[in-house]
Amino acid sequence: MEITNVTEYEAIAKEKLPKMVYDYYASGADDQWTLKENRNAFSRILLRPRILIDVSKIDLTTTVLGFKISMPIMIAPTAMQKMAHPQGEYATARAASAAGTIMTLSSWSTFSAEEVASAGPGIRFLQLYVLKDRNAVTQLVRRAENAGFKAIVLTADSPVIGRREADIKNRFTLPPYVKLKNFEGMDFEKLDKTNDSGHTSKVAGLYDQSLNWKDVKWLQTITSLPIIVKGVLTAEDTELAIQAGVSGIIVSNHGARQLDYVPATIMVLEEVVKGAQGRVPVFLDGGIRRGTDVFKALALGASGVFIGRPVVFSLAAEGEAGVRKVLEMLRDEFELSMALCGCRSLKEITREHVMTEWERQRIVPRL
Repeated sequence: MEITNVTEYEAIAKEKLPKMVYDYYASGADDQWTLKENRNAFSRILLRPRILIDVSKIDLTTTVLGFKISMPIMIAPTAMQKMAHPQGEYATARAASAAGTIMTLSSWSTFSAEEVASAGPGIRFLQLYVLKDRNAVTQLVRRAENAGFKAIVLTADSPVIGRREADIKNRFTLPPYVKLKNFEGMDFEKLDKTNDSGHTSKVAGLYDQSLNWKDVKWLQTITSLPIIVKGVLTAEDTELAIQAGVSGIIVSNHGARQLDYVPATIMVLEEVVKGAQGRVPVFLDGGIRRGTDVFKALALGASGVFIGRPVVFSLAAEGEAGVRKVLEMLRDEFELSMALCGCRSLKEITREHVMTEWERQRIVPRL
């Protein structure tokens, strides 16, 4: 059966992967309300296409932190990709490079930053958890710099780990063939050997729960790479992030894996964009499955989007080729959405191209 959309990979992954692994990737926190809402919210935003515009030439290119990429669709950090496919993050890096876009490597990667860099040319960011062991953090940042990574994506929504009941039920542990390669040789590589469902609590014990805005300043003292903060959901934190000197913001609820009953990211995007006032680019992750989702995010002010689960599911299904296909399908759908809405470049996608649920009652803009 030919795969015609991104969502179809999930069912294939569910069939191929052990239940414990599939559930780890697929599940969200608590009641999983936010997990469903991340998707559902997109369906409540409607498009306002403009007609009879010459769309014979469409340009999807953009720049992120000064790096030119082929489209505003990038790869979010997802942990332990070797559980999905033997080539894990290495395959994902190759697929991102082939698509001309950015890959974000998770701290909890199963290939090291150096191994991923060896996959060939490409623009790569390192996602960072700040651990109690600051020396380990500093070492990893330096290694990423030396391996040619271009930015640090600081995950800021995880002083503690969200409660994912599927992992508790499955007594989630790392399969024996999986190693946390960015931390090999460090004390807490013992995580690989954890028994029972203790993996999550062991990892949680490594996180620095005192992490605060001052630590963003500390990070700037150990690296010259730009820092993007991931996990912003409010205008208040947008202001604090900008005051702390970040180079970008990712509106993210951690794939609905941390705190349940936070809004879908697409619902708070505009609040963050308005708070940023153009001072730094604002990106979004969470729930992107269609080209129209990408279009809606850009219309509401995002500079680009990141995809997470579609990557691990397509990786599980077809390896590197699967990830390439996901990026290709999203790109093609997004280009089609642009053409049918009368937009020839990203700057032509405006707020007037979408109608949100809170505007439905409002009369159409007066001419």
